[in-house]
Amino acid sequence: MSTKNLDQLYRSVIMDHYKNPRNKGVLKENNVTVDMNNPTCGDVIHLTLQVEDGIVKDAKFEGEGCSISMASASMMTQIIKNKDIDSAVKYAHLFSDMMLGKEIDDSVDLGDIEALSGVAKFPARIKCATLGWKAMEKGIGTDSDN
Repeated sequence: MSTKNLDQLYRSVIMDHYKNPRNKGVLKENNVTVDMNNPTCGDVIHLTLQVEDGIVKDAKFEGEGCSISMASASMMTQIIKNKDIDSAVKYAHLFSDMMLGKEIDDSVDLGDIEALSGVAKFPARIKCATLGWKAMEKGIGTDSDN
């Protein structure tokens, strides 16, 4: 597939998640709630997680922001659901590496989040893309700021 076609496919995936977000809302039975914002651009996320026995049983988000931040949060909730905490954190680290333009393990299926790989070319947008992921890490107590 040509680079132009791949870029178009990735834009389509991002816009689909932005216009039709997965896991949008608030979990009634949650045990983790995190509110974060990106003061640089005004993106805001409210993340609720249901974590039981070390497994992220469910994840939902609400928020306002650009297409990158909201699509990334949608993709993040999809990929961490029913994963153990270590796996969720592994995906967060892989995503962070991808945002920094680092090589990532090709054997890991990133699903739709691979569509955000182009964000690495735009440093001002990286905080938008990582907002939901940082909220998840903070919520499960693994962020480096704790």
